Amino acid sequence: MGPLIPQGIIGQEWNYVISLLLGIFFGFLLEAAGFSSSRKLVGLFYGYDFVVFRVFFTAAIVAASGIILMNYFGWIDLKLLYVQPYFKGPTIIGGLIMGLGFVFGGFCPGTSTCAAAIGKLDAWAFVGGLFVGAIIFGELYPLIENFFMSGNLGAPKVYESLGMSRNVFTALLIIVAVGCFYAVSWIEKKVKKVDY
Repeated sequence: MGPLIPQGIIGQEWNYVISLLLGIFFGFLLEAAGFSSSRKLVGLFYGYDFVVFRVFFTAAIVAASGIILMNYFGWIDLKLLYVQPYFKGPTIIGGLIMGLGFVFGGFCPGTSTCAAAIGKLDAWAFVGGLFVGAIIFGELYPLIENFFMSGNLGAPKVYESLGMSRNVFTALLIIVAVGCFYAVSWIEKKVKKVDY
């Protein structure tokens, strides 16, 4: 994690304090949005609650727009942003494992921590499972290291893969998001049979 405030203004230890406070605030927002409820979270998969979909789509367009604007005003240098390398096979397997865990357990790592913080026992079991899974992964790593590091495709960006500019892609993403928000509202009305 890079410093939240440039060195010289505050010490490195204060960056950790600010990070902790931001994490607590983020957890508060997750709880306020209902993300500590496993029923609300899996509602996306069963088609009766699309809050998770709306929040993640909103986060994507706000982050993308924010990065473009900060670059435009010279507040950040996009060339210095780190993009995690994409390992094709391991990413697919990891996504399947996490997706299955999400559907069966009703939580992802972040939301399970949020729910555990307010005392939900099923979330505590899920958090415990995260630690057990991490230990098992660590023990098995020498056996799966070659697979884990296979299929490195570098750090591809969606807009580059589609052959368009970052700005055009972000504009299209916003249009698609608005269309999807209307579509999922229509689906929710049909499933719940209630008027908003």
